[in-house]
Amino acid sequence: MQRPFLVAAALTAAGLFAHLLAAGGKTAALFAVGLGLGVALYHAAFGFTGAYRRAITEGDISGVSAQLLMLAAAILLFAPVLAGGTAFGHGVTGAVAPVSLSMAFGAFLFGIGMQLGGSCASGTLYAAGGGNPRTALVLVCFCLGGFWASLDLHWWSALPGLGPVSLGQALGWGMAVPLQLGALALIYLGLRALGGRNKRPVLEKIGWQNLLRGPWPLLMSAGLLALLNWATLLIAGHPWSITWAFALWAAKGALALGWDPSASPFWSGGFQRAALARPILSDVTSVMNIGIMLGAFVAASLAGKVAPKAPVPLPSLAAAVIGGLMMGYGARLAYGCNIGAFFSGVASTSLHGWVWIALAVPGNFIGVRLRPLFRLE
Repeated sequence: MQRPFLVAAALTAAGLFAHLLAAGGKTAALFAVGLGLGVALYHAAFGFTGAYRRAITEGDISGVSAQLLMLAAAILLFAPVLAGGTAFGHGVTGAVAPVSLSMAFGAFLFGIGMQLGGSCASGTLYAAGGGNPRTALVLVCFCLGGFWASLDLHWWSALPGLGPVSLGQALGWGMAVPLQLGALALIYLGLRALGGRNKRPVLEKIGWQNLLRGPWPLLMSAGLLALLNWATLLIAGHPWSITWAFALWAAKGALALGWDPSASPFWSGGFQRAALARPILSDVTSVMNIGIMLGAFVAASLAGKVAPKAPVPLPSLAAAVIGGLMMGYGARLAYGCNIGAFFSGVASTSLHGWVWIALAVPGNFIGVRLRPLFRLE
């Protein structure tokens, strides 16, 4: 345990929480959810990128199995809330986005970027928050890539598409939920038939030391992530998302340097212009992202792993830049990342969530093959 780091993190978290609470309980509650997400992600090293790479290169489907269980739990938690349409007196809506050629290409691009960057959207947040300098570079380039895509979005959006499709609304929740659960089961059986095995325990005993300092069992973190995404839906009225904030952060930086948002069709929209005008801490996605990074820093301090890292070779830095830009650009086209599009999308019975993973997986295969060019292990 690194007490100075832990004390600094705890004081920062308490100060931010008090500030947000003074402005309103909703944002403060979402910040607390973000803290929990950061701890859960860090202590189990719960990333999508490494899970897919191990499945591709080693036949180890432990991480993928945990994700399938997480999705199943989230589907069951989300369905009654989304079917009712309200929670605590306010409306709720799922992460349902259009299915289109641009969305599919964005998911494919994101999949390649994941393997070059070495992390996904949630992995980038918790690794950067835990003190990884290479991942901090990925985060900066992720933000820049998302902003870049937002400037091109008007002509990408002109490509053909189906529009948003909610399976729960189209088929009825009584049919959509079993259909999705059955699809998850078939994916697992298919991976097993192809030789995949759970080489890392998904569920194992955990003591108090492990609870504080990690590592956590995969199943424990998977369950917590499902619960915390559900909590986000109940509090915010929409599921967990990440990458909108990245594009917003870069846009705010461009605005500070003199960029005129009215020149961009995307940023001249009412919601976007309002977000640019407000402080960062008034944006709930930004608040949750900050909470995730701070929660990961708390977890890293408890684990005693906040320390300077060895110098990063130039090819690895190049991969971080390219991967971050690809993920940022792809996420904006695909209406989200592995969290906002895939996790929250599938939990919301959105067809685009299934299309996202169907295109991201081939992208991961290509990204894994490209890694040796950058001398990545």
